[in-house]
Amino acid sequence: MSEYTFTAVLWRWAAKDEEKSGAWFFVSLPFDASDAIEAETVPGKGFGSVKVEVTIGSTTWRTSVFPSAEEKTYVLPIKKAVRVAEGLDEGGPCRVSLRMA
Repeated sequence: MSEYTFTAVLWRWAAKDEEKSGAWFFVSLPFDASDAIEAETVPGKGFGSVKVEVTIGSTTWRTSVFPSAEEKTYVLPIKKAVRVAEGLDEGGPCRVSLRMA
Protein backbone atom coordinates (compact mmCIF):
# COMPACT_ATOMS: atom_id res chain seq x y z
CA MET A 1 0.00 0.00 0.00
CA SER A 2 1.15 3.49 -0.76
CA GLU A 3 2.20 5.73 2.10
CA TYR A 4 2.67 9.50 2.05
CA THR A 5 4.27 11.72 4.69
CA PHE A 6 3.93 15.48 4.49
CA THR A 7 3.44 18.67 6.46
CA ALA A 8 0.34 20.75 5.72
CA VAL A 9 -1.49 23.70 7.26
CA LEU A 10 -4.65 23.03 9.28
CA TRP A 11 -7.57 25.07 7.92
CA ARG A 12 -11.22 25.57 8.81
CA TRP A 13 -13.94 24.86 6.27
CA ALA A 14 -15.93 27.99 5.47
CA ALA A 15 -19.50 26.69 5.19
CA LYS A 16 -22.33 28.76 3.79
CA ASP A 17 -24.13 28.12 7.07
CA GLU A 18 -22.06 29.97 9.69
CA GLU A 19 -23.19 27.61 12.46
CA LYS A 20 -21.66 24.63 10.65
CA SER A 21 -18.40 26.27 9.55
CA GLY A 22 -16.72 26.01 12.94
CA ALA A 23 -17.07 22.25 13.10
CA TRP A 24 -14.84 21.05 10.25
CA PHE A 25 -11.05 21.29 9.98
CA PHE A 26 -8.90 19.85 7.20
CA VAL A 27 -5.43 19.64 5.72
CA SER A 28 -4.94 19.61 1.96
CA LEU A 29 -2.82 16.84 0.52
CA PRO A 30 0.18 17.79 -1.59
CA PHE A 31 -0.62 17.63 -5.31
CA ASP A 32 1.81 14.76 -5.96
CA ALA A 33 0.24 12.60 -3.23
CA SER A 34 -3.24 13.51 -4.44
CA ASP A 35 -2.37 12.59 -8.03
CA ALA A 36 -0.90 9.25 -6.92
CA ILE A 37 -3.96 8.41 -4.81
CA GLU A 38 -6.27 9.32 -7.67
CA ALA A 39 -4.29 7.05 -10.02
CA GLU A 40 -4.61 4.11 -7.57
CA THR A 41 -8.31 4.58 -6.81
CA VAL A 42 -11.19 2.73 -8.40
CA PRO A 43 -13.75 5.29 -9.62
CA GLY A 44 -17.33 5.27 -8.40
CA LYS A 45 -16.99 5.44 -4.61
CA GLY A 46 -19.17 7.84 -2.60
CA PHE A 47 -18.26 11.45 -3.31
CA GLY A 48 -14.92 10.22 -4.68
CA SER A 49 -13.75 9.46 -1.14
CA VAL A 50 -10.78 7.18 -0.50
CA LYS A 51 -10.34 5.23 2.74
CA VAL A 52 -7.05 5.92 4.50
CA GLU A 53 -5.23 5.31 7.75
CA VAL A 54 -3.67 8.45 9.19
CA THR A 55 -1.09 9.16 11.88
CA ILE A 56 -0.48 12.61 13.34
CA GLY A 57 1.89 12.59 16.30
CA SER A 58 0.94 9.61 18.45
CA THR A 59 -2.66 9.45 17.16
CA THR A 60 -3.62 6.94 14.44
CA TRP A 61 -7.13 6.54 13.03
CA ARG A 62 -9.04 5.45 9.92
CA THR A 63 -10.99 7.97 7.88
CA SER A 64 -11.38 9.04 4.26
CA VAL A 65 -9.92 11.78 2.11
CA PHE A 66 -12.24 13.66 -0.22
CA PRO A 67 -11.62 15.42 -3.53
CA SER A 68 -12.05 19.18 -3.24
CA ALA A 69 -12.80 21.26 -6.32
CA GLU A 70 -11.86 24.40 -4.37
CA GLU A 71 -8.51 23.08 -3.19
CA LYS A 72 -7.89 21.11 -6.41
CA THR A 73 -6.60 18.19 -4.33
CA TYR A 74 -7.83 15.67 -1.77
CA VAL A 75 -8.56 17.02 1.70
CA LEU A 76 -8.22 15.17 4.99
CA PRO A 77 -10.67 15.93 7.82
CA ILE A 78 -9.00 16.31 11.21
CA LYS A 79 -11.44 15.54 14.01
CA LYS A 80 -11.52 17.51 17.24
CA ALA A 81 -10.16 14.65 19.37
CA VAL A 82 -7.02 14.54 17.22
CA ARG A 83 -6.60 18.34 17.22
CA VAL A 84 -6.86 18.41 21.02
CA ALA A 85 -4.65 15.36 21.62
CA GLU A 86 -1.92 16.65 19.31
CA GLY A 87 -2.18 20.36 20.18
CA LEU A 88 -3.09 21.42 16.63
CA ASP A 89 -4.27 24.96 15.93
CA GLU A 90 -5.93 26.50 12.91
CA GLY A 91 -3.25 27.85 10.56
CA GLY A 92 -0.56 25.73 12.18
CA PRO A 93 1.42 22.91 10.62
CA CYS A 94 0.42 19.23 10.80
CA ARG A 95 2.91 16.44 10.15
CA VAL A 96 0.83 13.71 8.51
CA SER A 97 1.57 10.09 7.61
CA LEU A 98 -1.19 8.68 5.42
CA ARG A 99 -1.63 5.34 3.75
CA MET A 100 -4.46 3.97 1.69
CA ALA A 101 -6.54 1.49 3.68
